Amino acid sequence: MHIHATGALLSAFFLLATWGCVGTASAQSLSCGGRLSGVGDSRFSVVQKCGEPVAKEFVCVPRPQVIWIPPQVPGAPPQQVVTQQCVPMEDWTFYRGEGNFLAIVRFFNGAVESVRDGEKAR
Repeated sequence: MHIHATGALLSAFFLLATWGCVGTASAQSLSCGGRLSGVGDSRFSVVQKCGEPVAKEFVCVPRPQVIWIPPQVPGAPPQQVVTQQCVPMEDWTFYRGEGNFLAIVRFFNGAVESVRDGEKAR
């Protein structure tokens, strides 16, 4: 019983830590000619505000998934297993001018999930 509780606590900590990282990344927005594009905006909205990106790439982003395994012994508790699941997303790269960092906009289900800085443009 103690081992099951410890495993559940570790799983909960892992999920919270992962979600915390995602929340930090999605706090940014992309400024395009004085208009902001950010989390929740559609692809169409981003293109209207910022134009076409210089690159588009489909990526597989690993995300934690909790699976419950039924007990093999009647009356025993189910086991919790945390695995990584591939979530398909799309990264668009925008050029912000020489000497500035590239902007990488990540889309999930057709909407902006996050905006982050890429490499410095030359």
